[in-house]
Amino acid sequence: MKFKKTSFILLTSMLAMSLAACNGSKVTTGNKSSYPNKAISVVAPSGAGGGWDLTARSFTKILSETKLVTEPMTVENKPGGGGTVFMAEYATQDKANNDKLFVNSPPIIINNLKKEGNSPYGYKNSTPLAQLTKDYGAIVVKADSKYKDLKSLLEDIKKNPKKITLAGGSAPGSMDHLIGILPAYKYGIDPTKIKYVSYDGGSEAITALLGNNADVISTDISSTLEFVKSGKVKVLAVTSPERLQGELLSQFPTAKEQGVDAEFIIWRGVFGPEKMSKDAYSYWEKTISKLVETDDWKQEVEKQGWQPEYKNGKEFKAFLAEQETQVQDLLKALGMSK
Repeated sequence: MKFKKTSFILLTSMLAMSLAACNGSKVTTGNKSSYPNKAISVVAPSGAGGGWDLTARSFTKILSETKLVTEPMTVENKPGGGGTVFMAEYATQDKANNDKLFVNSPPIIINNLKKEGNSPYGYKNSTPLAQLTKDYGAIVVKADSKYKDLKSLLEDIKKNPKKITLAGGSAPGSMDHLIGILPAYKYGIDPTKIKYVSYDGGSEAITALLGNNADVISTDISSTLEFVKSGKVKVLAVTSPERLQGELLSQFPTAKEQGVDAEFIIWRGVFGPEKMSKDAYSYWEKTISKLVETDDWKQEVEKQGWQPEYKNGKEFKAFLAEQETQVQDLLKALGMSK
């Protein structure tokens, strides 16, 4: 009788485990989720070497080295349309793929809102998991430029907008353009009157500045540092709310301290699919919160010249909604919103 009872219990347990296995990623053993149970892919929607690529590679490297993630992690580069090509594929074909994450920054908002070359998909077609870092925009001129501060530049633009050439490393209506026209817009200048020339990347824009093909450029502050150190350019203003920390960064005045209320955060964050499972979301929220506290991650952020700025999924999603309003306002002022 005891043998029959034991066999019945064993059979019942095996049946329960079999039924649980049919639920795929929702399998749990005790309180432990089975996610992840295969390799994780992190997509950089760009070519190698750019900000998204570096973020994805740093993210996966430190997670693996610290053993916070024991499954294999790979980085995929999927360039095209400033991220729009990837988003079209991801939002339709991978919307429930828990094993594929991606990194992005403000273009995921901008591309969804602008009229030309827009994407029908934006951050709302994903699950924001965490903001990892922050950077700020910079208004930059040659070291020997006559402009010593932001206001002197804005005054000249106000007098004759077409006389000043503003350059950036992204297309009209994209991030560099918005960073460049933001101070002017806040200063009461019609942004549609400003002469903006786009180049294929920040380094090309800086080359144009140094070659006297532009009077001023707008870009992210981190990409200007080597040129500041070499004495080739000077930063008139950064779009941070207060002066940045660090021996070099603290020398750059903010637009705000010069009486121009122009703030813009260039964040980088991690996203999952729109229909991400609860188990997967919980896993990444806990794992990333541990990642950002490790010395390895802090050292990596410093090495890359980034500013650390962690927001969990809920905080990140709320912040994205705020920046979406700011971007929409700027694009409307330019006549470039869809």
